[in-house]
Amino acid sequence: MSIPNLITLGRILLVPIVVWAILGNAMFTAFVLFLVAGVSDGVDGFLAKRFNMTTELGAYLDPLADKALIVSIYLTLGINGDIPQWLVILVVSRDILIVGGIMLSWLMGNPLKIRPLLVSKLNTVAQIAFACVVLGSLGLNYAVPTFKLVLMGLVAVLTLLSIAAYLAEWVRHMNSTMARP
Repeated sequence: MSIPNLITLGRILLVPIVVWAILGNAMFTAFVLFLVAGVSDGVDGFLAKRFNMTTELGAYLDPLADKALIVSIYLTLGINGDIPQWLVILVVSRDILIVGGIMLSWLMGNPLKIRPLLVSKLNTVAQIAFACVVLGSLGLNYAVPTFKLVLMGLVAVLTLLSIAAYLAEWVRHMNSTMARP
């Protein structure tokens, strides 16, 4: 178990604590813990690459930690009414579609090795930034409506583009391998 993997596991363990803080209306605590989780995401990646500590486990754990954090935070903020439900549905549906596509390709005996696309990386950054701004505005009691609106629009657009890109990649993969004799 490498140090980056331990950091990633720590991020996964922070998820229920951040959710609990949001549900308990401890928004400043939720904001700080979310920042810690976000920073840990950068730190584990930096350490893994810089010190050649990348592992197969880390390649699975890191995106899992990201998705667990984003989906949980968006669902909780949506339940609380702090972000629009349509955005929650869009963000969560994207991840369900990606996981479903991967599982379907495996079940069909045509496994797809998913690799993060640039639009997906930008989408993740936008989703984290939006959640951070929402939690920060709630935790610090500081309104930034225009900035939140712009980030929300960016999340929506990048999420839709990411869905389209992954869908195109999945269809291309399934067609290319299914056409072989």
